[in-house]
Amino acid sequence: MARSSVPTQNDIAVPESVLKKQKAHQKTSDSQAAELKKKREASKQKREVIKERAAKYTQEYAKAQRDVIEAKRAAKRDNSLFVPAESRLAFVVRIKGINKIDPKKRKTLQLLRLLQINNGVFVRLTKATSEMLKIVEPFVAYGYPNLKTVRELVYKRGYGKVNKQRLPITDNELIEANLGKFGITCIEDIIHEIYTVGPNFKAVSNFLWPFKLSSPNGGFRTRKFKHFIEGGDLGNREEFINQLVRQMN
Repeated sequence: MARSSVPTQNDIAVPESVLKKQKAHQKTSDSQAAELKKKREASKQKREVIKERAAKYTQEYAKAQRDVIEAKRAAKRDNSLFVPAESRLAFVVRIKGINKIDPKKRKTLQLLRLLQINNGVFVRLTKATSEMLKIVEPFVAYGYPNLKTVRELVYKRGYGKVNKQRLPITDNELIEANLGKFGITCIEDIIHEIYTVGPNFKAVSNFLWPFKLSSPNGGFRTRKFKHFIEGGDLGNREEFINQLVRQMN
């Protein structure tokens, strides 16, 4: 049988340039696969760390709650009065506009980042910030948020401030990129730092854009612009701030 004059694939030598391209492509593919594997392993390790931290925080919160319960029981046994620890954290909501506002109050509202009605911020309670709250009391409602309130606000209304832009906190990468230098890499770290008023509270608070809340379900009280103890909504309402935030969140 006569041999065909048409060369087969095996008879054709692969050009050197093609071989080099194939090797380079294979090298790139191997490198990309290795890099992808490395990223997956790193991501898995981060998830484990976050999981461990969340469990640690849960235990810490539970212990603090048990300590309070035990202290109350001890006071009852001793026929003494239980005095809770002084709150170090406040949540402040602006509920009044700027009509007829003097420059000092306006400036204080700006320092607290309460530029609009229904804006809310977390504030570390110190002598200085307590004085600031007294100055703006005719324009705000504030009190002492519990863990549930802090968590619900951060998860539902939490936005980060990055390069003066308001960005939704949709994943932990945004948090790590901006707060990782403080050891804060996930949303539970943010909640813990705020609720416990940790050493990096200021950095975390400044990262969080002021919370934009809605008008409360059922509206404010009829005498909204009177102090809370007078049947209105202004001023310090202590633990009752949690109820107001639920209505506005």
